[in-house]
Amino acid sequence: MRSESKIKGLEELKAIVAALKAEGKRIVFTNGCFDLLHVGHVAYLEEARSYGDVLIVGLNSDASVKRIKGPQRPIMPEWARARMLAALWAVDYVVVFEEETPLRVIRELKPHVLVKGGDWKEEQVIGRELVEEVKITPYLEGFSTTALVRKIKGLPMETSEEFLAGKDQ
Repeated sequence: MRSESKIKGLEELKAIVAALKAEGKRIVFTNGCFDLLHVGHVAYLEEARSYGDVLIVGLNSDASVKRIKGPQRPIMPEWARARMLAALWAVDYVVVFEEETPLRVIRELKPHVLVKGGDWKEEQVIGRELVEEVKITPYLEGFSTTALVRKIKGLPMETSEEFLAGKDQ
């Protein structure tokens, strides 16, 4: 299976999810920008996949990333980010969304489980009231897109406290 075949539009994915649920499959959903894929992302996605049978990744579109992260982002275009995510064994499907949050996608797909990284608190998770379970995975210390960008630019690395404080921006 080529990785591009895992990238779906929302309407097509809704039909796939309905069929999977009819087979008794447990659907897991997570989302993010995934701008520069790194080992922290891989560990996070593998952990997320362990919570069910099918992992769907909601990917912020280029316009969405720009609104959230600022005019210098994304570094990688959405088609490249989607293809890289789809190439990972842990990821079953990727769906790109335009909004700043995945709430519409969560409402449409109705996954069983929502997963976010350890830099989130359960009460911050968008759509938590629409699913059976929310899982917060451990944050892999020292790996973030922001840290990678700083390193590439030759800037000092931020502390985990600085990273966590900046997450809400």
